[in-house]
Amino acid sequence: MMSYLASKVTSATTSNGGSTTHDDDFIEAVVCQESEIGENQMKQVELGEGKVLLVRQNGKLTAIGNKCSHYGAMLVTGALGEGRVRCPWHGACFNVETGDIEDFPGMDSLPCYRVTVGEAGDVKVRAKRTELATNKRTRVMAKRVQQDERTYVVIGGGPSGATCAETLRQEGFTGRVVMINKEPALPYDRVKVSKTMDMNLEKCLLRTQQFYDDNDIEVMLGTAVTGLDGATREITLDNGYKIRYDKAYIATGSNPRRPPIEGADLGNVCVLRTAADAKEVNDQLGPEKRIVILGTSFIGLEAAAYCVNKVANVKVIGRGAVPLKESFGDAIGKRVMELFEEKGVEFVMNSGIRRCIGEAGKLKQVELTDGTVLDADVCIFGIGSTLYTEFLQNSGISMNRNGSINTDQYLETNVEGVYVGGDIANSPVLSNDGQPATIGHYPLAQYHGRVAAFNMIGKATPLQAVPFFWTVLFGKSFRYCGYGHPDEVIVEGDLAALKFVAFYIGKGGRVIGMSSCQRDPVVAQFAEYSSQGKVLHKDDLTPNPFGWIPAQSA
Repeated sequence: MMSYLASKVTSATTSNGGSTTHDDDFIEAVVCQESEIGENQMKQVELGEGKVLLVRQNGKLTAIGNKCSHYGAMLVTGALGEGRVRCPWHGACFNVETGDIEDFPGMDSLPCYRVTVGEAGDVKVRAKRTELATNKRTRVMAKRVQQDERTYVVIGGGPSGATCAETLRQEGFTGRVVMINKEPALPYDRVKVSKTMDMNLEKCLLRTQQFYDDNDIEVMLGTAVTGLDGATREITLDNGYKIRYDKAYIATGSNPRRPPIEGADLGNVCVLRTAADAKEVNDQLGPEKRIVILGTSFIGLEAAAYCVNKVANVKVIGRGAVPLKESFGDAIGKRVMELFEEKGVEFVMNSGIRRCIGEAGKLKQVELTDGTVLDADVCIFGIGSTLYTEFLQNSGISMNRNGSINTDQYLETNVEGVYVGGDIANSPVLSNDGQPATIGHYPLAQYHGRVAAFNMIGKATPLQAVPFFWTVLFGKSFRYCGYGHPDEVIVEGDLAALKFVAFYIGKGGRVIGMSSCQRDPVVAQFAEYSSQGKVLHKDDLTPNPFGWIPAQSA
């Protein structure tokens, strides 16, 4: 039994790093008995008016915030890995000893509380009341030091760039940090663009301008980089300004694709990539409006789900037989299609749009590939994207034909001191046997930003990427972890009730991916299993398809 005791604060106040704290700022209480939590288990306990997550690993008890700092999922229902806990909803990971965020989405870490065990086995936790209430912690940042003449430039103001800039300061970089964003907005939660088109941009910001000011991160908005010279280490901006960099991180993401068809540039023909795009579509919705959506991607389906109860009708045009086949497989794609049809969304599959027909510059109709003409007041293209890397053509950075950029396991390009991440990176994926892939997922982009920052400041950190993504369709949450094209899909559970787990089997019987609906936290558990370098095979799924999952909560 552990027998270390808490040191009792006996004075009215204590000084800590120049700030003064009072006894009343903290709460300390016995939360359980040591015997109530076993090795490799988690237990959520009450402390005053809040809750704490207790974890025992390697014989040690630790306590951190109980809810994911992203959207507030209870971590006790998540997946416990070696030294960290993974959120059941979206896959964010937190260190169980420090509370630091180690994988994403989200920006904030969790509070870490002091744990002591008395002679009688009483487990006592001491917490700061404010942290118990907010369940979030922003890590201490380094400040700019004028004598440090280094300049690190972050090109791209999405989640990846924002995470990189912030991590540089968290890890002690004291030089100049400049983040350049072609969009005239601070980094925000881009996931909401197609899910919640009436989004309030201010409420969706990842950080405020005050945050960047306080932490000496220069932000240039509405400014595009037009060129980068890898030899002279100079960046040229569209305003004519030039910046010399010591190291650079490029995470410029993607441009939404518009098909090369007649009328694609008409008014009321839209794409969905930015907050401005979402506002443009949302402002045109009304009870009499007819919406046509080209594409059965996640963006197209999320847009359809958002619009259907706000307009006269929504028609989705898809080139395949069922939506989401490439992501989820035929059976799940068909069930998703049925769900949408139950909600009033119409599908025209094995089709496409030949042209958009307008009058006085405004869309009136769309003609399909078979000649059918549909009335349309708004058309949304959701057919994928192209990588935003054209400005790097003469940079010295090697690019692939699709515009992606190869990196090593540290996210560095062939040009020394230049790193890339997010959508544009063709980088190693742990769960893909370390083979490179170009993947456009929000949490992976954030993870890239963190890893790049570590490597830029000389803390060698190889990628351990395990892709994780999700969508919510008519209140049903779908999760997916993994990468690759399966030879077989095995569905366990009740597909009709949308309560299932699907296993994606690749070459040699390897489980290359897993998806679920209403079966949390199995996909998070698979993500954590994969992050530890473990490989699941089809044979491991019998007789119990979930026998590989350890018991973790108490």
